Amino acid sequence: MSGNDYTPDTARQLSREVRRQAREGELTDITLNLAPGIVQGNVAILPKDWAADFLKFCWANPRPCPLLAVSEPGDPMLPRLGDDIDIRTDLPMYRVFRDGVMDTDMQDIRNLWQDDFVTFVLGCSFSFDEALRDANIPPRHLQLGLSTAMYRTNIEAISAGPFKGTYVVSMRPYKPADAIRAIQVTSRFPNVHGAPLYFGDPAEIGIRDITKPDFGDVYPVYAGEVPVFWACGVTPQVIIEHAKPPICITHKPSHMLLTDLLNAELAVL
Repeated sequence: MSGNDYTPDTARQLSREVRRQAREGELTDITLNLAPGIVQGNVAILPKDWAADFLKFCWANPRPCPLLAVSEPGDPMLPRLGDDIDIRTDLPMYRVFRDGVMDTDMQDIRNLWQDDFVTFVLGCSFSFDEALRDANIPPRHLQLGLSTAMYRTNIEAISAGPFKGTYVVSMRPYKPADAIRAIQVTSRFPNVHGAPLYFGDPAEIGIRDITKPDFGDVYPVYAGEVPVFWACGVTPQVIIEHAKPPICITHKPSHMLLTDLLNAELAVL
């Protein structure tokens, strides 16, 4: 069922129910397909001393880091994205980094919360995946109920202070004619990564083996198809590994924040 099959009120009710389940520890799965029509967000939470440079990094690299919202220091609420959102509890799973090293995954970060934490919410490709499905060119991972295949690349990000490194991309295989259509569809969603960065030989962007993604799930690329690569919201996690802040909290890949925004509200004509 597509996002177009829900009224805005129904879509938002589904989103709030998903957040309730996450808040009460009932949901730890990936959030793909849980609330059609709803904008989902990648999350990065940093101490205030690191936030200004990370904000500059996002401004300099809007393809992998399209900003949807930035919180006030110490405030876990995100009223621009939903009146009741509490970033400490409303994701199904969080990933905690210490000094740039992944420490643990957890369901609730209230015990880790600091008065100087600033939350960044970035656009997610789940929004344009829905548009691709509605255009009758559904991504393979959506058809199979899998997480997107994501890869580290050699595409250099524009640095900002300690934040530097290379892009992560997500991959969707298409026949050439469908790839052109996918470019047209996703270019309407610049707030959720927009058009692809590249399609063709994965080795050209530093991917040695398409069957071994760095994040997410594996799915086939069939004869006659080309892999198409979009900038990915997991990029900040790779950048954080390099910057080594004392603590950073992100979403676990594919375990997103569901907002009260509608995908249709992010599309441009």
